[in-house]
Amino acid sequence: MADYPDYRRIADRIADDIAAGRLKPGERLPPQRAFARRRGIAGSTAGRVYAELVRRGLVVGEVGRGTFVRAAPEGPSGRALTEPSGSAPVNLELNYPCAPGQSELLAAGLAPLLRPDVLTEATRTAPANGTAAAREAGAGVLAVPGWRPAPDRFLFAGNARQAIAGALASLVRPGGRVGVEALTYPLVKEIAGRLGLTLVPLAMDGEGLLPEAVTVAHRAAPLSAVYVQPTLHNPTTVTMGSGRRAELARVLRELDLPVVEDRIWSFLEDGGVAPLAAYAPERVYVVDGLSKRVAPGLTVGFLVVPEGRGRDSHGLEAALRSGGWTAGRFALEAGVRWIGDGVVGRLVAAKRADAAARQGVVAEELGGFVVRGDARAYYAWWELPEPWRADTFVAEAARRGVAVTPGTAFSVPAAVAGAAPVPQRTAPGQHREAPPTPAQQQRRATCRPASRCVRLGLGSAPPEELAWALRVLADVARSGP
Repeated sequence: MADYPDYRRIADRIADDIAAGRLKPGERLPPQRAFARRRGIAGSTAGRVYAELVRRGLVVGEVGRGTFVRAAPEGPSGRALTEPSGSAPVNLELNYPCAPGQSELLAAGLAPLLRPDVLTEATRTAPANGTAAAREAGAGVLAVPGWRPAPDRFLFAGNARQAIAGALASLVRPGGRVGVEALTYPLVKEIAGRLGLTLVPLAMDGEGLLPEAVTVAHRAAPLSAVYVQPTLHNPTTVTMGSGRRAELARVLRELDLPVVEDRIWSFLEDGGVAPLAAYAPERVYVVDGLSKRVAPGLTVGFLVVPEGRGRDSHGLEAALRSGGWTAGRFALEAGVRWIGDGVVGRLVAAKRADAAARQGVVAEELGGFVVRGDARAYYAWWELPEPWRADTFVAEAARRGVAVTPGTAFSVPAAVAGAAPVPQRTAPGQHREAPPTPAQQQRRATCRPASRCVRLGLGSAPPEELAWALRVLADVARSGP
C-alpha cells in the first residue's frame, strides 16, 4: 500500500479535469499501460487510479475495451430540449421521484415543528429505537396485506442505505460472505467493501433469486447472511411470486441463514405479494425508508428486527450507533407528522400513478427494443441490441446529452473462481432437465450479460425531458457503435 497516497492524488487530478470540462463525457482515457508510461508510474498504480475513478463513478469501462468518462451526475433544471449536445445532460442515472405539489405538502407538515417549544424537543438526539410515536407510525406505513410489523421491533437509521450497513455490520464479521442477487444494488457493493465483506453472486431467473443458488453457494463456503430485493428488484424490476418466496424461506430456514430484505421500492406495489418477512418472520431483517416515498434530503430509514430476536439482537443498536447511522430526531418528528396527517399516503398514490405514466413513455419511445419494465417501477432494464455493449453505449449517450447507468454497475463478480454451478431445476423423479417451456425460456432470456444492458432511471427527469432522452437513446441504439 506504499503507493496509496500517489494513486489517490493522481485520481484527484483526473477528477479535477473531468469537473473542469477538460475531459468531456464520453471521452476515452488512454490504455492503462500508456497512462502509466505518460505519468511515469507503475502499471499497478495506473490500475489503482482507474479503479478509484470507477469507484467514484467518474468513468466506466471494461478490460480490453477502454475506459470512458461518464456523464456529469447533475444537470440544472429547466434544460431546453432544443439545446445542442454538450450541454448539461438529462440524468437517467439518479432516481428521486417528486410528485406535483410535493413541496407544499411537506411544508405544511413541517410548520408545527418550527414553534420554539416544539423545536426544542425535535432537535434533541434520539436513540436507535427512535420514539414511541415513530415506532407506531413506522409500523403503520409499512403494513401491507399479510404482514404488519410490531412497533417494538423497529430501529431507525438516517436512510435505508445506513439501515443496510447497520444490519450487515451486525450480522457478518469482516471477511464473511454475503449472498446477493447476481445483479444487486450498487451501494451494497460499496458497503461491503467498507465493512470488509465478500459478496457472493447468486443466480437469478425471471422471478428473481433462485433458492437453490443459496444452497450451492453455502455448501461451497458458508454464507453469513443473504441480502435480497424480492419486490421490484433494482435494476430488473422483477417481483418474486408467493411460491418462490415460500421456497426461498424454506431454504433459508434449513440453512439457518439470516436475510436482509430490501423493500425500499415496495411502496409502489399496491397490495401484491406479502414480504419475505411474512414467510420467515424469525430470520428476516426488513429495510425500508421514506427517501423514495417522500424526498431524499430529509428522510428516515427503517430496520425491522425479526420476531423473537429483540431490538439489540446481534448488536444492531450498537452497530447503528458506532457507525453514526442513527436517525436524527428532527427527521423522525417530521416523518411522524407526514405519516400521521396523510401526506405520505398522498405522495405514494401520486408516485404510483407517475411511475405508470413514465413506463408508458418508455413503451412508446423504446417500442421494438427488449426493455424489461414493470408498470409500477421507476426504472427499466434495457437489453441493448447487437453489437452494442454497455460501456460504449453509455459513452455515446453521454455525448448526446443523456446519462444512463451501465449494467455492469449492478453486477457482482464471482467470489470464488470455479465455484460449483447452480443445478438446473428438474421435475420430480427426473435426473436430467426437462425441455424448457416457453415461460421458462422467457425467464432465462432475462439473464443476458450485464455488460450488454443498461438501467434507465425514470424518476428524476421531468416528463418532457424523459421523453426527449428516450428518443435520443433510441436513435443511438439504432445507429450502432
